[in-house]
Order: sequence, then structure tokens, then C-alpha cells
Amino acid sequence: MVQWTSAVGAPALARQLQAQQPRPAGPGTRRPPAYRALADGIRLLVLEGRVPVAARQPAERELALALAVSRTTVAAAYEALRTEGFLESRRGAGSWTAVPAGNPLPARGLEPLPPESLGSMIDLGCAALPAPEPWLTRSIQGALEELPPYAHTHGDYPAGLPTLRRTLAERYTERGIPTMPEQIMVTTGAMGAIDAICHLFAGRGERIAVESPSYANILQLMREAGARLVPVAMAEGLTGWDLPRWRQVLRDAAPRLAYVVADFHNPTGALADEDQRRQLVDAARSAGTVLVVDETMSELCLDEGTDMPRPVCAFDPAGSTVLTVGSASKAFWAGMRIGWVRAAPDVIRSLVAARAYADLGTPVLEQLGVNWLMGTGGWDEAVALRREQARRNRDEMVTALRRELPDWEFEVPHGGLTLWVRAGGLSGSRLAEVGERVGVRVPSGPRFGVDGAFEGYVRLPFTVGGPVAEEAASRLAAAARLVKTGVTTGTEAPRTFVA
Repeated sequence: MVQWTSAVGAPALARQLQAQQPRPAGPGTRRPPAYRALADGIRLLVLEGRVPVAARQPAERELALALAVSRTTVAAAYEALRTEGFLESRRGAGSWTAVPAGNPLPARGLEPLPPESLGSMIDLGCAALPAPEPWLTRSIQGALEELPPYAHTHGDYPAGLPTLRRTLAERYTERGIPTMPEQIMVTTGAMGAIDAICHLFAGRGERIAVESPSYANILQLMREAGARLVPVAMAEGLTGWDLPRWRQVLRDAAPRLAYVVADFHNPTGALADEDQRRQLVDAARSAGTVLVVDETMSELCLDEGTDMPRPVCAFDPAGSTVLTVGSASKAFWAGMRIGWVRAAPDVIRSLVAARAYADLGTPVLEQLGVNWLMGTGGWDEAVALRREQARRNRDEMVTALRRELPDWEFEVPHGGLTLWVRAGGLSGSRLAEVGERVGVRVPSGPRFGVDGAFEGYVRLPFTVGGPVAEEAASRLAAAARLVKTGVTTGTEAPRTFVA
């Protein structure tokens, strides 16, 4: 059985290798042999997720021509990578990237820290802010006032409360996307929406294309559903998707589903522009792939003057290709577990029918709370409060990181809740391990990749600010020093920190 799920062409791999900036060698340091430098370059691309795991590599002769080196050099590099566990080969099937079997890979997402641990631990694990009061309390009070008529029913609404479905459809229509209530299903958070979509469209063993990196909890959800994940590397920096790679994966791997975050991508913060959105929808339609678009960050634009593109579903007027997922958890509060799917009516009917064997429906009170917010203007005021808080936290976190860890690299996104940070050549997994011992909890890069990529990264949400952000950066710097010196045991217990 062929083990690779995507392919990397020789010209594309050569461009990536040639774009790497080698670190300056110290005095008297010998340059490594050409094959060793090539092997190290490919290994780094795999660990950083620029070349996906399980990606078929070019034939030796093709890569040698693209790099203008001898075939012997490429053959020796491939053999070194096989020995180290970063390449696997089979006669007749070629060679594909891998990660060493001895490296433990963090498979699960990052669960929230128990509230009782918050006194001594700064939790940067979850990209979620406290509730925007007084709007949470007001929404529940409003919901309680509207609850009595629903209390006289059985309370199960598999498609969601009709009033909330109408409200959500109206909001899409106001954004220039004509939508009927029959195109909306209310779910238990965005996770519930994507879980339902995966079970309907992608049975066990089906391929799902995902951005690389991508949201850790969604990746784990798809793994547990039995999907075969096909990673597609993001473009450099905050520039969004690499469309040539997407077209190649959609053509070669023919995934049943593709999952993307177009607006302030989690974890990188990238914002896909309109042309990228149009091209990706066209490519997915041509390949017969259903495109699942996560819009949970779409309302968290933090910088004035940012040109927000139209929603991805605007480029799929027939509704045959794009399924849009939204949620109250990022824009409002993670404890408000209300999500939704916008799709063609026949898809919604199928999702609703399948729901009878899952959770039957979403809690009525929370649905009434979200509907109250959206119907009274409270939602817009709460989201404005959320943006102001996130913007302030982002700027304070960036200032603290640049002061405490000047060799860590990141670009500042115009929205969302996360920084994607290259940790100065250190292992993100070791930083996460040591960080917990010095009182700061961060998720390592491999949680957001497929099969061990992004070892040199950590994700830092800007969910704390002021003195807490400064203390978090200080503790991260302490963890970095311990990792650099190899001292990762016996560190002192974290002191209690009160914001």
C-alpha cells in the first residue's frame, strides 16, 4: 500500500531549500558535506511543516537537476534521512517524508487548565478570553424572559431554534450572502458542527486536506473520526494560503473534505485575501472536494483599516462546495457553546437527520441568549469590547516578548487571538514541558501539525495583558534559558501570581 498522501515537485522543493538562510558558522567551523547540508535542509523543512509528513519526494535525478548537484549527493542525502527516520522508501512507490518513530508526538489537543490551578500557573494554552460583561449576564436574563413558551415543549430542536436560525440567516444576508433559515443548523459549538460534517461526509479512511499548521483540537477530532489527514503548508508569514500547493493536493490526493480557517487563521493569524478565496473554491469545486470554512475568528479584526475580504461562501453561490461554520465561542465567550453551519438546504437536512444519533440538539437557554444578543445590538457591543481587550492584550504581549525574548520570531496579525512564534531554534515541546515547571503553560508547535511538524514553534494566544503578560514573557524566558542549558528537571516551583 502506498504510504504517501501528497507530493512535492523537484522545482518547488529546490526553491524552498534555496530560500533557507543558513546560520553563520563560527570561527574555524568546517562547512558540512553537500549531502549533509541537503539532508539537514529537508529535515528542517519537515520539522517546520514547510514540507508535509507523508509527502512523496522527487526522484533523485529530478532533484539533482533542480539543485544543480550530482545525483550521488541527492542519493546520499536521502540515505541519511532514511537512517535518521525522516524518509521512508519502497521500491516502485518512491520515497516520502516521515518523522522518527522514537519521537513521541503530541496527538491530543490542549485541554483547559483547571480553575484551581490558575493562582500559580499562567495559562496560555487556550485562545479564549473571559466573558464580556455585562453582556453575558444580560443575555441570560433576556433568555430567561423568553424561555417560558419553550418550556412547554419537549425542548429538542435538532436544527436549532427557529428564531435563532432566522437571526443567523439575516446576519449572513446583511453581509451580502443571501441566506434562508433552511440553510442554517445550530450546533453545540464549532466543534459540534465540524464533528457532524466529518461524520456525514468523511467516513473512516477518507482523506481530509488541512492547513499546516491548523487548529489542534480539530485535527484531533478528525483523527479520532478515522480520517487520513493530508497537510497543506501555509504560505510564508501572514499571506494566507499557498494556492499552487492546494491545487496539487486537491488534484493528486482527491480529499473528500478540506478544512480551512480563512479569517485570522488559528494558529498563524493569517488572513486569506479575496483572490485566494475565489481560487480555492474553484479548485475544490473542480476536484469534487467539500470545503469546510471555519469563521470563528472572522469578527475579531483588531486593526482599523484592515481590508476584510468577503466570506468564502460568497464565491459559491450555488452552495454546492462550501460549508461555513461559525461560533459564539471566540467572538463572545467560550462558555457560550453555540455554533452553527451554513450550507445548502439538502445538506442541512442530512446533517439534522444524522443528529438523531448524536446529541439530538443544542441547549435552548444558550440559543435564546445568543438570539437575544444578536437581536438587541448587544452582540455588536460585546464584540467591540472583545476586540478592544484583545488588541490591548496583543500589543502588551508583543512588547513583553520582544523585550524578554528578542531572538524569537513572529509576525503580528491584524486580528484573531494568537501569535505563531518561532522559538529561536529551541524545541517547542521542551519549552512546553519546562514552561509548566516555571509557571507558564503553552502549547508546542507539533500540536498544530500533522505527525510531528513544527517542533521549533509555540503558539501564544494574547489572552492576558498588562503585568500578567509581562510575567508570562519572563517565565517563558526562564524556560528558554533552562532548555538552552539542558537543565529541564529539578526547576523551582512557580510562585503564585495574582493579576
